[in-house]
Amino acid sequence: MGTGIEQRPTMAASASRYRAFISYSHADRAWADWLHKALETYRVPSRLVGTETAAGVIPRRLIPVFRDRDELASAADLGARVIDALQRADNLIVICSPRAAASRWVNEEVLAFKRLGGHGRIFCLIVDGEPNASDLPGHTSEECFVPALRYHIGADGALSDRRTEPIAADARPGKDGKTNAKLKLIAGLLDVGFDTLKQREQHRRMRRMAAATAVALVVTVVTTALAIDALIERHAAIIAQQAAVRRQKQAEDLVRFMLGDLYAKLNQVGRLDIMQAVDDKAMAYFQSLPIADVTDRALAQRVKALQEIGATRETQGELTEALESYRSASVLAAELLRRAPTDVMRQAEYANSLTWIGMVYWYQGKLPQAAHNFRAAGRILRKAVSARPTDTQLVLQLTSALVNTGRVLEARGEFSAAKPYYEAERANFARLRAREPRNANWPLELSYADDDLGKLAMEQGRLDRAIQYYRAEQRLKATLAAQDPHNRRVQQGLLISNAILGRTLGWCGDMAAALHLTGLAVASARNLMVFDPRDKQWAAFFGLYSQQLGGLLRQHGRLVQGAVNDANAVRVLANLAAEDPNNTLWQLDLAQSELELSRLRLARKDTHGAASVATTALRAIERQIAKNPSDRGLMLLAAQADLVLGRVAAGLNNSAAATRYWIRARETILPATRSGADPSVLATYGEALLRLDEIGIARPVLAKLNAMGYRTPDFVALVTHKRLDYPVNSAFLRRIAQIMQSHTRNLPQPAAVSHLP
Repeated sequence: MGTGIEQRPTMAASASRYRAFISYSHADRAWADWLHKALETYRVPSRLVGTETAAGVIPRRLIPVFRDRDELASAADLGARVIDALQRADNLIVICSPRAAASRWVNEEVLAFKRLGGHGRIFCLIVDGEPNASDLPGHTSEECFVPALRYHIGADGALSDRRTEPIAADARPGKDGKTNAKLKLIAGLLDVGFDTLKQREQHRRMRRMAAATAVALVVTVVTTALAIDALIERHAAIIAQQAAVRRQKQAEDLVRFMLGDLYAKLNQVGRLDIMQAVDDKAMAYFQSLPIADVTDRALAQRVKALQEIGATRETQGELTEALESYRSASVLAAELLRRAPTDVMRQAEYANSLTWIGMVYWYQGKLPQAAHNFRAAGRILRKAVSARPTDTQLVLQLTSALVNTGRVLEARGEFSAAKPYYEAERANFARLRAREPRNANWPLELSYADDDLGKLAMEQGRLDRAIQYYRAEQRLKATLAAQDPHNRRVQQGLLISNAILGRTLGWCGDMAAALHLTGLAVASARNLMVFDPRDKQWAAFFGLYSQQLGGLLRQHGRLVQGAVNDANAVRVLANLAAEDPNNTLWQLDLAQSELELSRLRLARKDTHGAASVATTALRAIERQIAKNPSDRGLMLLAAQADLVLGRVAAGLNNSAAATRYWIRARETILPATRSGADPSVLATYGEALLRLDEIGIARPVLAKLNAMGYRTPDFVALVTHKRLDYPVNSAFLRRIAQIMQSHTRNLPQPAAVSHLP
């Protein structure tokens, strides 16, 4: 679901509106790449710009366009982020194929957009399969429309049995083709006639061809003139210079034609080999040109051409070649900025070029280089924002660069270094909210910034600070939910915040608050499931948070109620996992629920029952580890499974097996303890040490956990059983009580943007 890095540096994902939201299957990513680039680079004919249609005033560019799987921040916020983007999208474009028709996510996104009232602004791009093929016996596998496209939505928010005919452009061979399909989609987005755009495109092509012909004629005439004028010695140098300029202009016109009309035609017929050759020739030509003594306009054209080449190469997966193109563009953008260092738009353009380079480094796994470029982009954009502090788009572009930098630093385990960037993100959105109090996007963006900071504080072992941010986020979402109680997606965001805050308070030993907030989350998820039983995401939330509630109830001694919640969690998540075996998240949520059920059975002295479900859970976890052996979350879950199985073996009086399980748990989680201070990681490591009676090694771990306020009943009981001191951290508890009782957003002072490196 993406890296959490913003996909396009030209516009942060938090812009007030999206021109379109592209929904597609992972298997159709190449089509999504092409469409995203085609829409955002399309220049609306100047005669249409400013015209008012039913879709609004026609803009000069169709930006920004949201791609759900590239512009999301974290899996925990997946549903809220997608719905937030859908709410801000003027149109929904669905890339239709048999892969998309089988995608639950594509269907859910179409459903959500219809529920938001956007049924009249949905456009389809057919790339494979057949529309409504499932109506024919034996042809279901050829269907390219998801059910939500083929049927109207009823008053209850569910699909009815009344058929609808989606608005579709057909890019398949022998149909519209890619170019016409693109124009049909754009005509729909702008609410203008297809023939109007088609004619405009033809006129553009004719003008370009006429211009190229005119240039050729001029060059011919000039060449003849040069042969004559060369006889005049005193004008030789001037005329030679003019001829060189004209020849360069003619060559650049030819290159622009190659990267424009010719490129589009080659793309339409699928001649990637010739397109690659065009890219290579154009790159070689641009790299051979001087930078000095060239007009600003010519340099700006080269920048755009090189960026286009880079974007094409990136789409084709040729990251090394894309990096070469982006670097060349960056050199020219830097020269333009050198010529006019106070020009804000040139500052923004150069920052964009650095961000593109950083993105490629990120995709290549070269995190230091990515961070370097994102930081450089941020420094330039801070100057631009200082010059135009009220320019919202510049502020968003700066915020995107800051978040990108923070994400890379966090991925490298440099949590302290990442923190100022997330604080600056929050400060920017706080200022935008104060400046535009009626803009409903800024409170949500502010809550997401709180979540970023809370997650970072958790990684650093700052439970009190994490609760401070999570509490602020939860209060804000509670306010939004109270203002719009029928907005079910806002309710979903609140239930997630309640569950996260409840889990964290449970780690601190505040079981009353943890039970209350987690209970609210489970109740909200159940209500959403009743509203639409077919919404799998709501069912997944119900299962996951029922497991969390079951664990809290068990630790509170309420085993009967805990068993009910555990059973609900395993039942719902098992159904989801069986329905979609490829959904890794559901498989792991099920394994986590089975581990909690195993702990409950151990508490009930049902050792054999505990062994059965814990073994099943471990097998599922090991299957996922085989696919992604470096995932820290999987390592944590595997170690926790071994701890449970060790307890099972000890209950069966097999001390040798118990020791083997606990040693493996210790060795599995040990590498994760070397970066950050995540309390769940440290507690798992500490439990393994205590069960192995490695008390000397365990003492500093216990001291660290006690200092950060970690105090779950399970952990305290184990420490007490080992007859070790683990005193109540009274000062910490007072801070938590003050945070929870406060009615203000009394958050730490954010770092000033100018102080960032």
